[in-house]
Amino acid sequence: KKGTRQRRRLKTPPPSSRKPSLNLAPRDVEAMAEELVAYHREFRDLFQRREQREWSQFYLRGQLADIERKTIEPMVLALKGADRNAVRAGQYFIGAGNLDDEAMLQRHQELVAETLGDPDGVVIVDGSGFPKQGQHSVGVARQYCGVLGKVASCQEGVFAVYAGPQGYTFLDRRLYLPQSWFAAEHAEHWKKCGIPETVEFQSEPALALEMLQGLTERDAVPFRWVTADERFGRDAAFPPSRTAGTRWTAFLRWRSTIWPKCPSRPAVGEVRRRSKRPAPASAVGRGLRRPHPRRRKHGAWRWTCLPAPGNATRSKKAARVPLSRSLHSNV
Repeated sequence: KKGTRQRRRLKTPPPSSRKPSLNLAPRDVEAMAEELVAYHREFRDLFQRREQREWSQFYLRGQLADIERKTIEPMVLALKGADRNAVRAGQYFIGAGNLDDEAMLQRHQELVAETLGDPDGVVIVDGSGFPKQGQHSVGVARQYCGVLGKVASCQEGVFAVYAGPQGYTFLDRRLYLPQSWFAAEHAEHWKKCGIPETVEFQSEPALALEMLQGLTERDAVPFRWVTADERFGRDAAFPPSRTAGTRWTAFLRWRSTIWPKCPSRPAVGEVRRRSKRPAPASAVGRGLRRPHPRRRKHGAWRWTCLPAPGNATRSKKAARVPLSRSLHSNV
């Protein structure tokens, strides 16, 4: 049974290739098509040539088409028919087209701020893997792939997502280059993939911080919270120096070393022992943490304090306690 479940999991297509789960009427599809055209029109001035505008719109349509593989050739066959010249032109647009993607991302973020922006918005950073075989695609290596739930040959990306009362969408992305790609045997791959020689290795948390710092410096979208999973929370450099009014939340390993008291603010860092009554649900996300499921008998929510990077030297009496999640905050 276990092997059967694994085989079924491997055959599950990525989200962009799955059939829609909503029951849409024809008029709904027509309205969405009009909205898609209007959204694409917001970027018209960022394309240098008419052909680029047309192929970018074609690519958007292809990503929403009811086909399993969302590469250029299947999209051309589905939307344009058997046209080899169209396949080559589409591949050139994606692989060698001279596009200013940073300007497009900033325009997209402006639209997100206009339509979904909220003072209490949340920016979520997370990584995601894309199964990929062969050695010709940039960043392909054997690493953990969340889609497959195991270590496999894949590409890995880090993404920033915005969520608010009005909806949610992607904000930014970075491609993760594994350390193995910086070895001498990958020099030829760098040339073929067009990787600039100035690129240096960055961990996934470092890539996430780069995106967050860009959003903060440009004041691109309004947000109050930043959240991340254990992969980012266990990195000592995450989060960076605090931004006024922004709270950082990150999952940690359930057994982590923390400060029993904050060196800079002892009164805030005191660990509150078992309380007589469980903390209310509204207390979640205010510096409180819940005991590990195996140790619920030790109490309800308790205060914990984690050191800011470079804030002080490590205490000799740092406590090692069960920890399921904790909050980095500047309050």
